[in-house]
Amino acid sequence: MMTIPLPSLRAAFGDRLQENVSLAAYTSARIGGNADAFIIAHSADELAEIVSQLWEMNIPYLLLGSGSNLLISDAGFHGVAVLNKAKEIRFNEGENPSVNAESGVTMSRLANQSATRAFAGLEWAATVPGTVGGAVYGNAGAFGGDMAGALLHVKLLTKAGRETWTVEDMRYVYRSSTLKGVAIKAIILSAEMKLKKGEQAQIQERMRSFIQKRKDTQPPGASMGSMFKNPEGDYAGRLIEEAGLKGTRIGNVEISDIHANFFINHGETKASDVIALVQLAQESVKEKFGVSLELEIEVVGE
Repeated sequence: MMTIPLPSLRAAFGDRLQENVSLAAYTSARIGGNADAFIIAHSADELAEIVSQLWEMNIPYLLLGSGSNLLISDAGFHGVAVLNKAKEIRFNEGENPSVNAESGVTMSRLANQSATRAFAGLEWAATVPGTVGGAVYGNAGAFGGDMAGALLHVKLLTKAGRETWTVEDMRYVYRSSTLKGVAIKAIILSAEMKLKKGEQAQIQERMRSFIQKRKDTQPPGASMGSMFKNPEGDYAGRLIEEAGLKGTRIGNVEISDIHANFFINHGETKASDVIALVQLAQESVKEKFGVSLELEIEVVGE
């Protein structure tokens, strides 16, 4: 286990640095141990400055947005957790309207602000629980829309400096991009998304319809969102349900009896119990249907 140089971090970040901070409150599932250190970035520039410093010091970091689609181990994270609160939004209301949002902006807020200005194109995003950064990174989508169809450009920080990538550079596929799962040292600072002019009432009604459908089909409570990616031509939730696992519980985590691709934290849940339930679902579905379920969430820590 790596020991991070706290004295050097204190010297670099001063009062901004917090130590031994529980990460459970910063995840949608309310699960996870402590981070050795913790710092908040309030703008894209501050985020770039913090991460550049951590790269220079060769210290592992975990970038947090809304904390959805994330399971942090009970042992926590041995490094610096960086909470992204870069939340500036700028609209271009010209002939070809667009919106530029920093990576810490929540997708629901972006959708609502667009609708208020009578801009269509991001209604699907009203139901996405994550941030712009997470949506760009993982090609988030819902109700027929996704980041692959919305993105124009993304501004990144890489080891070479600041770069601008097009949507083609992201090489989007279902719930993934060229940034996900590969060894590219990059963080998302902001993204520009295309919009189109519309009627405010119609846009807001579409959003209300999507939100209601989401409420009708997905369970309330603390969860990570969809646990598994949908296999081609099928649904992970259907396979888990048909394997007879709806309502199955290990410790305080349960496979929802409303939607089997959601695992609900009923309080004081251990990450190890979630992993045990994940393995049970994968083994059962593989045995019954011959299908290997692939995690949509990311697991962090030991």
